[in-house]
Amino acid sequence: MDQKKHFFRRPVDSKKPSRIAALLVADLIVINLCAFMALFCRYELRYWMLENSGFLPVLFRLMPINTVVTLVLFAIFRLYNSLWEYAGPEEAMLILSASVCSTGFSTIVIFLDLFPLPRSFPILYFLLLLICTLMVRFSYRFLRRMIMVFTSPAQRRTLLIGAGEAGVTVLREFRTSRFSQNRVVCIIDDDPAKHGRRLMGVPVVGDRNTIPAAVEKYRVTEIVLAIPTLSAQAKKDIWDICRHTHCKFKQLPGLYQLANGDVSIQKIREIQIEDLLQRDVVSVDMSGISSRIRDKVVLVTGGGGSIGSELCRQLAAHNPSRLIIFDIYENNAYAIQQELKFKYPDLPLTTLIGSVRDYDRIYHVMDTYHPDLVYHAAAHKHVPLMEDAPLEAIKNNVFGTYNTARAAAATGVKHFVLISTDKAVNPTNVMGASKRMCEMVIQMMDDTTDTDFAAVRFGNVLGSNGSVIPLFREQIRRGGPVTVTHADITRFFMTIPEAVSLVLQAGAFAHGGEIFVLDMGKPVKIDDLARNMIRLSGFEPDVDMPIVYTGLRPGEKLYEELLMSEEGLTKTANDLIYVGHRTDFDRIRFAEGIDALHRLPEDVDSDTVRRLIHDIVPTYVLPKQPAPVS
Repeated sequence: MDQKKHFFRRPVDSKKPSRIAALLVADLIVINLCAFMALFCRYELRYWMLENSGFLPVLFRLMPINTVVTLVLFAIFRLYNSLWEYAGPEEAMLILSASVCSTGFSTIVIFLDLFPLPRSFPILYFLLLLICTLMVRFSYRFLRRMIMVFTSPAQRRTLLIGAGEAGVTVLREFRTSRFSQNRVVCIIDDDPAKHGRRLMGVPVVGDRNTIPAAVEKYRVTEIVLAIPTLSAQAKKDIWDICRHTHCKFKQLPGLYQLANGDVSIQKIREIQIEDLLQRDVVSVDMSGISSRIRDKVVLVTGGGGSIGSELCRQLAAHNPSRLIIFDIYENNAYAIQQELKFKYPDLPLTTLIGSVRDYDRIYHVMDTYHPDLVYHAAAHKHVPLMEDAPLEAIKNNVFGTYNTARAAAATGVKHFVLISTDKAVNPTNVMGASKRMCEMVIQMMDDTTDTDFAAVRFGNVLGSNGSVIPLFREQIRRGGPVTVTHADITRFFMTIPEAVSLVLQAGAFAHGGEIFVLDMGKPVKIDDLARNMIRLSGFEPDVDMPIVYTGLRPGEKLYEELLMSEEGLTKTANDLIYVGHRTDFDRIRFAEGIDALHRLPEDVDSDTVRRLIHDIVPTYVLPKQPAPVS
């Protein structure tokens, strides 16, 4: 059963017996009082005239029948099902409809002469019933609002950006939700026709350029953006204005959440750095992807990691005949397993624990389930940690890829996609060099087997485990300082869902041996990113929260590249996906180098490992040795 709510549908009451009983008693009184007052008003509020009219006995006979019919009508129109603290136009329409039907009943019995009463009675009864029922229902909301105003803690004076449907929703939520600590004091909207008007009593004071003046005039402490359809560039323009006001800045969820009715005070979130990448969200044509995945057995190695788990989420949406999650870390594997079981209860899902270092294990998995597609995301990726343990990087990344690729070829896998990185280009660290070796492995395997092997190379993903975004958030939460390795360091960034959707489409383009390169947009200065995150949290960089430059870590570049000098680009059907031209290398020498690495003992020193890596990957830049002490 679809559990998504319509955007304007009110939440249903929990139907507490006490609340329903109280409403029934109130309605019982209102219905009969309105019937009596309708006749009383007909005789100009003079009881002696009413008593002498002879209509009172008729009215008293009608009242029990009219009460039962009206209460049934109220129940049919769900007047006992709504949460009246959130009552609005929809509830008012239900009350109007119920009152019309109740009046229609009384009109029929009067005109049929079953209960002879004055012809004006139904009109007066309708007006009184409508007004009184509205008063009973909406008085709860009014009283609750008054209690909130006088008993709630000090509220944040809030500027709301957006006077459209979303703005109305947010304003209503702020006024009615018990979670609200915001009092909207002014509204900003770029539509000149709305300037000088009021929305639910709050003035619309101007366009985005008046934000600084409005903040000062209305003593605003928090700004909420309520335009979910705003482009990324427009959002950044507004943020550039707001960040100089020193107000906390939050925004409404995306448009899809509005469509699902998933809007509440708790959903309004602080703006995130991915909202300020100066580009719109990457869109991908899913038709080719679906045909490649539908009714296929798909295996994801490292399926519990940041990229692997998002791969599993997006793959599950395309109806594979079976999705296999393979990971060495059981906690991550269990988490994505439970998430997918809840969201896709009919999906044939298999979760397996094991290491890609173990050829027998990965071969057994593929030989048992015979996957059609393999997405290889299992890898060690932390640059500083791999500098300290280069042999471990080789074991997991290179040998793990080689084991998985051999098993795929041996069991007849049709397509194999390696998740690579921009750090594989002219690598200055062991992790990047190991991923370049992984790319060489899959190109070698593509030349010698029937399986189509390809790699997808992209930069940093926002919010992945170990990335700078979670680190900065934690440092800001602790009160600083925020650490940046170098003031000029830049990186390419993309959100995890964007990167994964492009990986899936690149996989659909693959015919074997390609290294796909994703267009990551403009590189972002990490220093700017840190400063924006500090401002997003309501602080001023270097004033409220210091930034400390710690120096480049071993193997770290000032900037990353997506191509080697000998590689060129060929466009694909997607403007954000390119194919790097194949670079030739000596397969025999490469195999001999891999064998030499495989024979290294556990106690080998790191410099020996690095020298062997350099022999295999000549573009790997060995770290400079410290000058000897004289």
